[in-house]
Amino acid sequence: MAAKSAVEIIEGLNSDQLKTDLPVIEVGDTVNVHGRIVEGDKERIQIFQGIVISLSGRGVNRMIQVRRIVEDMGVERIFPLHSPRVAKWEVIRKADARRAKLYYLRDRVGKSRRLRDKRRGLGKAGVGGAAPAKG
Repeated sequence: MAAKSAVEIIEGLNSDQLKTDLPVIEVGDTVNVHGRIVEGDKERIQIFQGIVISLSGRGVNRMIQVRRIVEDMGVERIFPLHSPRVAKWEVIRKADARRAKLYYLRDRVGKSRRLRDKRRGLGKAGVGGAAPAKG
């Protein structure tokens, strides 16, 4: 019998920590992150809603960076995807993002901060040139 390598042993230990009930989360999605907050001997759930601006890492080290606007001030938090401190992930809205990182949203103000909804399609800017002629 062949001995297991160190990488196989570590991946075996990490596979026990992976959550299986996660939705498909992509860059540009608006998500609700239900985080567990411990205050003294009490625990409560606090929801952080924002746009996913980046994904990084893989496996148990997968991280998601979420940005929201609070009183005209941008707030970003980085959440480990498989953390026991995160009770639940909810995808509220899917948006069409053509980049892997949406850091340019930090400089945007007002309506230009919004991303196009995936359900509406790409319209005239889509693949294949112009939209079909009506007639």
